[in-house]
Amino acid sequence: MPPGEQPDADDRSDAPDSPLPGIPRVNGSTENGCGDECGCVGVETGTIADSGGAGTVTDGGTTPANVDGEGHLVDTEFTAPAKGVSQNVDDGAPDERVGVPDGVDLETPGDGIRSRMNDIEEPDDKTWFMELDGAVIDDGRCIQCGTCVAACPSDSIGIDEEGLPELVKMCTGCSLCWDFCPRGGLRYERQWKITGGDDNVKGAGDPITEFSAKVTEEWHESAQDGGVVTALLSKLLEAGEIDGALVATESDEEPWKAESFLATSHEELVANAGSWYNQTMALGNLDLEQWSGKLDVPIEEASIALVGTPCEIEGIRALQDFEWEYGSQERGVRSIEYTIALMCTKNFNYYRLLGEQLEEKRGIDPADIGKMDVLHGKLMVYDDDGELLVEEDVERFHDAALKGCDECADFTGFCADVTVGSVGSSEEFSSVIVRTEQGLQAWDLLKDDLEYHDLEDRSAVGKLQGWDKKNAFESLQRPFDPDAPRFIDYVDHAANYDTEPNPHEVDH
Repeated sequence: MPPGEQPDADDRSDAPDSPLPGIPRVNGSTENGCGDECGCVGVETGTIADSGGAGTVTDGGTTPANVDGEGHLVDTEFTAPAKGVSQNVDDGAPDERVGVPDGVDLETPGDGIRSRMNDIEEPDDKTWFMELDGAVIDDGRCIQCGTCVAACPSDSIGIDEEGLPELVKMCTGCSLCWDFCPRGGLRYERQWKITGGDDNVKGAGDPITEFSAKVTEEWHESAQDGGVVTALLSKLLEAGEIDGALVATESDEEPWKAESFLATSHEELVANAGSWYNQTMALGNLDLEQWSGKLDVPIEEASIALVGTPCEIEGIRALQDFEWEYGSQERGVRSIEYTIALMCTKNFNYYRLLGEQLEEKRGIDPADIGKMDVLHGKLMVYDDDGELLVEEDVERFHDAALKGCDECADFTGFCADVTVGSVGSSEEFSSVIVRTEQGLQAWDLLKDDLEYHDLEDRSAVGKLQGWDKKNAFESLQRPFDPDAPRFIDYVDHAANYDTEPNPHEVDH
C-alpha cells in the first residue's frame, strides 16, 4: 500500500464480515478460523492449525504431551526426586557412564596426553609438584612443615582442609618444592653439617651451652614446663631484636587444633603459651602481607622469630641459604632472624589424635582438655583443673602419628639457634640447648630473669636422641649420609622408595 493511502474497508481487520475483530479474513477462511493458509487458533474449537491440519504445531513438531488435541491442559504426573540416595544406574559402578553412543570416548585424558601433544623433550632435572605429591604426600609421608609452600616461586602450592600441600594453580616444574622437602629432595642430615659443623651428626649435637631453666613469674603456669620459649620471645620483643614471633595458636573452630599466629606483644605470647601436638604448616604462612596490620614496621624491614619443630627449622635454614626468590613468601623467609626448635620425636594428625584416639576411643571431649604433654614415653592429657585424664605409652597412639616423622633423626633441632624441651630436666623446668652465637645473644638477654642451672640429665637427652636416630635408620629407605650432596635427585629417591617415576608421563 502506498505511503499515506488509507486502506479499503475490506482490508481492515475489523471489517464487518470478519469473524472476529482483529482477525483478518484470508482466502479459504471459515467461521472457525482463517483457513488452511493461516495457522492461527480456530475461533470456536481452539485447535492448532497449519498446512498439515489440526492437532500439530506450526514448526512441524507434535502436540505437547500435556496438551490434548484441542489445546487444553490435561492431568500431568510428577515424580518426586529421591532423597538421601544416589541415582540408580542399574546397579552399575558409580563412576560408570550410561547412554554413551557407540564409538564416543568421553573419558578425561590422563597426564600422558602431554607427551602426545608435543615432541618437546623435557630436561632431566625438571621435577613437578605431581612428583612430590606422589612420592611424599599421597604416600602418607608428608610432615606438614610447609617448606614446599614457602619454596614455590609462583605461589602455585596452597594448603588444603586437611593441612596438606595442594596445587592451587599451574605448576611450572621449577623443582624447588621437591628440592626443599625434608622427606623428598632435601637431605636433612647434610643440612645439619652445613648449619652446625661436623659434630652435629653425633650424639645430641654440638651445643655451646645447656641449662635447665624456668620462669619465676606467675604467668608461666599456663606455659609448657618452664615457660622459657615464651619468656625468650618476650625478651627479644622488648629489646627490639624482633618485631614478632611466628608461634602456634588454637583454632577458633576446633579445640586443640594448632594454627600459625604472629604474636607481637608479651600478652599475645602468654595467651598462646603451651604445646600443640599437630603441625601448623608454619613455613606455608610466611606471607607477611597477612600479618601487615600487626607489624609496626614495613614488611621489608621486619625481623621475625620462628618457633617450630626440627624439620621446620631445617626447611627455613635451607631456604635462606639460596638467593632465589620465593614468591609471596620471599620477605617472610628473609625476615627470620631467630629460630627456636622444640624437641620432637613425632607429631600427630589432628583429626586422628583428637578425633579418633581421644574422643571416639577414650571418650574425651577435646573442649575439656586443658593441657597435653609427651614425657618419658607417655602421652599425658589433663583437664582444665590439672586432673590427669590419660597417661598411656605414646606408642599406643602410633596410628595417629605422621608417618614421615619415623624417618627423622633430628630430635633436638640441630639447625636451630636454641632448642627447648622437657627431656633432661625435672618437672616445671625446661631443658635449653644454645647452639649458635645468635642463640647465645638471646639467652644473655633472658638469663637474669630465670631460675636456671646446668642441664640436669644430659644422658637422657642423648639416649632419646640415639633412639630417635635408630628409629630413623630403620625407617629411611635411602642412605643416611651427612657427606652426600644436599639435594637428592628425584629418580634416585623413586628408586629407593619404589615410587613410580615421572607420573606426569603416564595416564594417572
